Amino acid sequence: YPSYHHRNSIQQLELPQRKAALIVPAFETLHYRLTFPKSKAELLSMLDMGSLYTFRYHVWPKGHAPTDYAKWRTATVPYRVAWQPDFEPYVVVRRDCPKYDQRFVGFGWNKVSHIMELDAQEYELLVLPNAFMIHMPHAPSFDISKFRLSAGYRGCLQTLREEFHQDLSRRYGAAALKYLTAERSL
Repeated sequence: YPSYHHRNSIQQLELPQRKAALIVPAFETLHYRLTFPKSKAELLSMLDMGSLYTFRYHVWPKGHAPTDYAKWRTATVPYRVAWQPDFEPYVVVRRDCPKYDQRFVGFGWNKVSHIMELDAQEYELLVLPNAFMIHMPHAPSFDISKFRLSAGYRGCLQTLREEFHQDLSRRYGAAALKYLTAERSL
C-alpha cells in the first residue's frame, strides 16, 4: 500500500481534473534475497553500491531510459517526461484510462502499446519522485521462451504491431504518425 506521504502527494496532483499516468521508477536486483529499502536515500545508496540496478539497463535500456533516472535521483516533485519508442514504464492510472490492447497477450508489447495509447490520448507522463519498485529475479516465463525460440511467434507479434499502428492512425490521425516514424527509424 502506498504510504500516507505517497497518497498525499498523489492527491496534490489533482488527478481527477487531469489525464496523467504516474510513473513508478523501476529497479532490479540480481539477489534472490533483498532487504527492501525503506526510503529513496537508502535505495540510492544500494544503487551506488551495486546491489540494485535501474530496471533492465543491461538487456533493454530503452524500456525505461525515458524515466530519466539521473533526474529522479534529486527530484522532489513529480516531473514530466516525453514518450520515446519502446518506453514501457510501470504506471499508476485512473480506472477510466484506456485499457490494455488484448492483442498483446503473452510476451511482447503489452506495456509499450498501452503507453503509446496513453500518449496518443495526451496523458501527461509524470515520474513520481519518491516512489519506486524493485523487480526480483525469477525463472524466465513460458512466453518469453517462446518469443526467443520461435520465429513464428516473433512474426505474429510484428503483424500485431503493424495492425496496432494502423489502428492508432485511424483513431488519432496525423498525431499518430510520430509512433510509426519512430518505429521505422529504429
